[in-house]
Amino acid sequence: MNKDNAKKGMLRDLILLGIFSCAMIILLLAFPLKQELVIKTSWNFFLEMITILPAVMILMGLFSVWVSKETVVKYLGKKSGLKGMFLSILFGALPTGPLYVAFPMASTMIKKGARISNIVIFLSAWACIKIPQEMVELRFLGFKFMASRLLLTIIFVFLIGWLIEKIMERNRRSCAS
Repeated sequence: MNKDNAKKGMLRDLILLGIFSCAMIILLLAFPLKQELVIKTSWNFFLEMITILPAVMILMGLFSVWVSKETVVKYLGKKSGLKGMFLSILFGALPTGPLYVAFPMASTMIKKGARISNIVIFLSAWACIKIPQEMVELRFLGFKFMASRLLLTIIFVFLIGWLIEKIMERNRRSCAS
């Protein structure tokens, strides 16, 4: 059964790649003046991915081996409560780097038993809350602005995480029925 799911996933990925490739070719033919810019930007993104992804894969392998499922369940699982939510914010706010680096980490945490709301909070914090970013905000926009934006961001990140978890639970229940 697991091999069938892997084959279906691979087929889905190939179909999506084909659709996006066809769309890109059509758009490049429709807008020939943008071809050079698109190709240059795509190449630069490819180079960035090639340099970052090996390190990400090594870190993911280390995370998979060093952090046990029990630890993830204890600190980020269903019963982690507010402590798990604040740890998710902290884990998302500490690292710097592009958001796509966080997705493999989130996937591994889900597989090890992390709660969906904590994954959403982790990804949202990675995208919206960075310690260096907060320092720049403080310097240029002042404490009042930084503190207000940070507080509202944390409130809404928690709310979005909780809401997405409830929606997914409801969908799971309705699919099971």
